[in-house]
Amino acid sequence: MLVIGIGMMFSTGCSKKDPIESGTTSYNLKVKDVLGVSGTVAFVETSPTETTINITLNGAPAGTHPAVLYSNSVVEGGTAKLILKPVDESGKSSTTVSDISYSELVAFDGSVKVLKSDTELGTVLAQGDIGGNVLTNTNKTYNLSTQGTFGVSGTALFEKRVNGNTLVTISLIGTVAGDMYPATINLGSMTTLEGGPVVATLQNVDAITGKSYTNIKALNSDVAIRYDNWMAYKGYINIYQSSVLTGAVISHGNIGSN
Repeated sequence: MLVIGIGMMFSTGCSKKDPIESGTTSYNLKVKDVLGVSGTVAFVETSPTETTINITLNGAPAGTHPAVLYSNSVVEGGTAKLILKPVDESGKSSTTVSDISYSELVAFDGSVKVLKSDTELGTVLAQGDIGGNVLTNTNKTYNLSTQGTFGVSGTALFEKRVNGNTLVTISLIGTVAGDMYPATINLGSMTTLEGGPVVATLQNVDAITGKSYTNIKALNSDVAIRYDNWMAYKGYINIYQSSVLTGAVISHGNIGSN
């Protein structure tokens, strides 16, 4: 039995009325912990007061699989907001909700995950961002150049979400397995004397994959910032050698108006 602590949960119910599909929005669910699993989640406006959430999963292992709608994007993690009907042996799940409208769902700051089983909730079969968290085709890539003799370089990809927030993906080459590399966005430029202050702390870069993913809604000071703001921002990114920000800068690059 799936049990998750929930601060707020939308109610679910089943309708025997014939569906009236006045709106349908579909999102991709991508592989996470089990190779070969993918699928979709679709929101279908079946009446003015009801929305049906349909999940279709491909390549899932045998058994039934819990499905959950969470707050926040996949990379942030969040609170469970709605326990969906489990994905059954056919790879299908269908849940009807009435306490949140179709228009609210397709703008929701959330994500959907399908878990392996009630006893393996930490294993995610497939997951995907929904609503306002969906990525648009608007993005900008900045180069990160190596510093000193460390030989680490890469890129920083800024991607705009539908809700205007930003997914920042750091991709490095030359990292050493076993290490984690802190990353920050700083005010100023790479030539700023003694360096500019940290305005946003990014997720540590995993040395094995060379990647880190950070969803940014606000600066460290809690001031909201959107993708369009970053494009005009005078800043730069630092990648550090050690697990603390006082470590040597091993790679960096200007962003925004620089």
